[in-house]
Amino acid sequence: MRDSRRLPRRGQSSILWSSENMERRLAAIVCADVAGYSRMMGSDEAGTHAAFKAHRSAIHPIILNHGGRVVKNTGDGFLLEFPSIVGATEAAIAMQTLMAERNHHLPADRAMQFRLGIHMGDVIADEDEVFGDDVNIAVRLESVASPGGFAISAKAYSEANKHLTVPLVDGGNHRFKNIKDAVGVWTWKPEGARAIAPELREASALSQQYRTAIVGVLPFANLSDAQDEYFSDGLTEDLIHALSLQSFYRVLSRNSTFAFKGKNTSTRLIAREIDATYLIQGSVRRAGAKIRVTAELIAPETGEQLWTGRYDRDIGDFFAMQDEITTNLSAAIATEIVRAEASAPARLSTDVTAWDRFLKGLSHYYRQTKEDLAAAIDLFREAIAVDPKLSIAHAYLATIQIQSIQFGWVKGTREMWAEAMNLAETSVRLDPRSSFAFSILSWAHAMEGHYEAAMDAAKRAVALNPYDNGARGVLGICHFVIGEHREAIELFSMAAQRDNSDPRYQWAALNAFSHYLLGQYDATLSWAREQLYINPNHMQALAIRAAALAQLGRTGEAVEATRVLMGNYPTLNVDRHLRNFHWKRPEDLAHYREGLLKAGVPLGKLTLVQSDVKRAAES
Repeated sequence: MRDSRRLPRRGQSSILWSSENMERRLAAIVCADVAGYSRMMGSDEAGTHAAFKAHRSAIHPIILNHGGRVVKNTGDGFLLEFPSIVGATEAAIAMQTLMAERNHHLPADRAMQFRLGIHMGDVIADEDEVFGDDVNIAVRLESVASPGGFAISAKAYSEANKHLTVPLVDGGNHRFKNIKDAVGVWTWKPEGARAIAPELREASALSQQYRTAIVGVLPFANLSDAQDEYFSDGLTEDLIHALSLQSFYRVLSRNSTFAFKGKNTSTRLIAREIDATYLIQGSVRRAGAKIRVTAELIAPETGEQLWTGRYDRDIGDFFAMQDEITTNLSAAIATEIVRAEASAPARLSTDVTAWDRFLKGLSHYYRQTKEDLAAAIDLFREAIAVDPKLSIAHAYLATIQIQSIQFGWVKGTREMWAEAMNLAETSVRLDPRSSFAFSILSWAHAMEGHYEAAMDAAKRAVALNPYDNGARGVLGICHFVIGEHREAIELFSMAAQRDNSDPRYQWAALNAFSHYLLGQYDATLSWAREQLYINPNHMQALAIRAAALAQLGRTGEAVEATRVLMGNYPTLNVDRHLRNFHWKRPEDLAHYREGLLKAGVPLGKLTLVQSDVKRAAES
């Protein structure tokens, strides 16, 4: 039997050979691949594959927003079809602009740059795939595109040019293999599409001598049909990538752990073979439209289960669901690894390093008492004295400086704020790839009222590690200080849901303030109560609770709340308290001030007049 789908002889009508599943149509084709992909795979196979998937997921909405569809995914690229050449070109510009932003703060050897070829013409469509000479031309054009840019045929350019807002460069005519006629080529590359400066290439989030913890992510077990294996493997790979963006520990590549897939080997033996300090294992079960993911973090030498979590989700938007689970897992696990390292027994050695001092300081920091924070400060200072280049010690010391002022445990002097800012800036300078360092710098700027600098640093932190909920929460602080409280609440709430056990951030207290400034006093009380469960002496939580009760007219409770506040902080007064608040909107400061005064917090050091709320309570 003849193949009814074979191409027609020259001059023969396509109607004679088209099957019912095949058609010809006019389309715009975009072909993409990654420049230098083989080299990157050779140096880090698992990391490169995970990064490629993450980038592909990030640009997928752009494709859909311009009416496109993914025809085919290849190992290092993809083929796209658009109904309009204008939509295809605009999508290409948007994709490469986004990729330039994602690559901007990465070292040259980790930057991943796509090359795009764009053409339009008559294509053969068969079972969701496309064929023909015009598809081949798009493939050939991709080969002459600059990394980070695109090459478009003159034919397609003449149709799209009048709608474009960026200038293209005439690349002349090119002859391509198996293409009969020369093809005119125009090219484009976004400004600033480059890897990070060479002097920063050698920078490591932490030098190897400090990243003592080694983490292995075992392949998640698929408890469903074999056809769902791709999801459990994909989730494992995404988690490896997300955890690798943290700087506190080392994460083993996919090759190290996938060798144990399907093998009944004890975690202790696996850990010894791959030299892992911690192992993560889990399972995926699918039932209809629902997915259940369970995971646990274990210390394999002792068999101790350090953390366990379960996530039940509707499949819905598959990519969004997988990204949400990965974010939740990485946030919870990263925090628990840091906590476990901080509580590990001290090394039996007379050679105490900067890292030993830092870890001991961290163990005190996690206890969150006034005395322990003072001890942590001394130990972090000792670590910095031993090794002034230990970025993470600078970042944590800046964090404690800010928190000690906010908790009311030290007086917020100009000298303290200046030191906190200097520590944060030094941390970023020492480790320009640390999301945490940029987060603390953003926080310091926000507390000082440097609104634009704070927002810029927060966005850099999120770009460096999209899975860092702390960075997204700090972005919420930036929205909060400029008065965008609904945006702040969304980010604070997301961070609290996924990262509530990390003492570096006080999401409940921040949520309490945002709700207060929107006049949502019941929500303020709920969040303040949540913060006081964790830290019963939290000055700002005690203060906002008193102010909210007063605004609700709950007079007796407001008086009692103020009594507790002043009992913990007897020298507190409104004027002194508000000196540490650099909010952009005067009406926000006035709103908070009003609540404090209504609650009976003294205005200044010599205030003798009883407040309205106290007089009402006693009458």
